[in-house]
Amino acid sequence: MSGYNPYDNFLDVLDQAAKEVKLHRNDYETIKYPERELKVSIPIEMDDGSLRVFEGYRVQHSTLRGPGKGGIRYHPDVNIDEVKALAAWMTFKCAVVNIPYGGAKGGITVDPKTLSQNELKRLTRRYTAMILPLIGPERDIPAPDVGTNAQVMDWIMDTYSIMKGYTVPGVVTGKHIDIGGSLGRAEATGRGVMIITEEMLSRLGKKATDCRIAVQGMGNVGGISAKLFAATGCKITAISNVSGGLYCPTGLDVAEVIEFAKTAPITEYKKDGVSYITNEELLTSDCDVLVLAALENQVTADIAKKVKATMIVEGANGPTTVEADKILNKKGVIIVPDILANAGGVVVSYCEWVQNLQSLNWDENDVNVTLKKVMIRAFDSVYEISKQRGIPMRLAAYIVALERLCISRELRGIFP
Repeated sequence: MSGYNPYDNFLDVLDQAAKEVKLHRNDYETIKYPERELKVSIPIEMDDGSLRVFEGYRVQHSTLRGPGKGGIRYHPDVNIDEVKALAAWMTFKCAVVNIPYGGAKGGITVDPKTLSQNELKRLTRRYTAMILPLIGPERDIPAPDVGTNAQVMDWIMDTYSIMKGYTVPGVVTGKHIDIGGSLGRAEATGRGVMIITEEMLSRLGKKATDCRIAVQGMGNVGGISAKLFAATGCKITAISNVSGGLYCPTGLDVAEVIEFAKTAPITEYKKDGVSYITNEELLTSDCDVLVLAALENQVTADIAKKVKATMIVEGANGPTTVEADKILNKKGVIIVPDILANAGGVVVSYCEWVQNLQSLNWDENDVNVTLKKVMIRAFDSVYEISKQRGIPMRLAAYIVALERLCISRELRGIFP
């Protein structure tokens, strides 16, 4: 959408939540503004000897409830408004699941697929050096996001540690297990999506195994949640990535599709009963549950009018526009918002950070048990507000988070 600003999306819902609980402007005014915004230039010598300068960002939206927490995104569309919005959503996400973090986010405007491994390493190390004054285990803790992974986190941790003169595993989460990562972290966001989906369906008197589920996205969130759903006997009728999607009314072999897509375009996958569809066709396909696990701004007003799903679960950040939200609510579509549905990643990031600070390693089962407990507790608090006030789940989630943030603001006061 031309001219669309995701931060305006955040502010719109924030104002709605404040109005619903009759907050005075002074109670939440500071939450409208990020605490810090850093823009950096990142000069890199490319493999061919040429010099390129990339733009990078790190935004700390709020550290009211603890250190900033949020991923680092490598994508050609990264810009300051997107990073600000993602940082703000992280603030609210951490407050919804009630973990002692604030919200932050970072990114570089780059297509990582066009860089060699060495160029990616040099880019990451220089970016880390440029944002070094802002990050740290007690200040701001990055994590993987779109276009980044455990290897990128390893490089950030190493660069930060070299600059400090000693190893600091707690500066990032989402690292490889061998250098302080947590078991269960890679699957955490997708697992959290599944937990929340099952919990919402159970409140509606339904079982996930009786529903047709469509998943937009085959990355760390969509791919894993689709695999986990399929492993429990759920029918995945559609799945997609950037090249397009597949549809099968009787259910796809998700594991086979994801494995195939690692080496070939999804459009080349052939099997009886499976047809090729576009991403838009996936969003409007005949299904019961639609999991949005790609990028923000996917369901627009035009698409919302054609959505057939009765329930949407936001595995991605900000995938539904404000206009689409209103249309879907009028249609009676239940939307489980991003700041609740995809919070599994930050919950297990918190587990990883705690393990790093205490120099301990938890069993994977302990991590998954903690994840489920925290996610269900968060769901219960949001669902209760939603039912009590007769409001959509998104507004209820913002209210839960906003009230916690306002309490922290009141207790801490305004400096000086």
